[in-house]
Amino acid sequence: MAVSSSGKVVAGLTAAALAAVGFLAYQASATAPDRPAQKDRPSASASPAPGKPGKPGAGDDGKRTQAVPPRSGSGERVVYSLGDRRVWLVGKDERPTRTYEVSPSTVSPPPGEYAVTSRTENITGSDGVPIEHSVVFTSVDGVVIGFSAAVDGSTPAADPEQRTGGIRASREDGAALWEFAEAGTKIVVVD
Repeated sequence: MAVSSSGKVVAGLTAAALAAVGFLAYQASATAPDRPAQKDRPSASASPAPGKPGKPGAGDDGKRTQAVPPRSGSGERVVYSLGDRRVWLVGKDERPTRTYEVSPSTVSPPPGEYAVTSRTENITGSDGVPIEHSVVFTSVDGVVIGFSAAVDGSTPAADPEQRTGGIRASREDGAALWEFAEAGTKIVVVD
């Protein structure tokens, strides 16, 4: 089967675009800041304990986790709270199947509704650190925004001079999001 030169160009551009998105997602997540202390907020529990990924409302310490934010849409979705630095995986029954804290990027998406546009299972960043489970849902002024986890579990502090869009999660939480958020899955960002 012969492929036209325009078909080769389109295939080459598509491959280059996917590589660029994956690289930018990695670069953003590799420089995401550590979570600073939040003095005026009630403490929320962490992710469900290993072996209990589907248990709604309970974290590692067995305490109740925060409820899904109001005005965060309806139906099956991923909710990302900028202020709480937290993600909820919400099932069709409106109940969270998992919630966990994240380290935000230096560039945040504006509140609103998005959809997963691309996913990259594994990629290596320019610093040689592999990331996994990159789930991209938008870009802001050319900065790709998405969720990911470093394979080595690192969460280096972000350089405030760099514009990054990676929202960093633990490997366990990143894997749970990866399983939940296929292409087209609704992402709702709230303040």
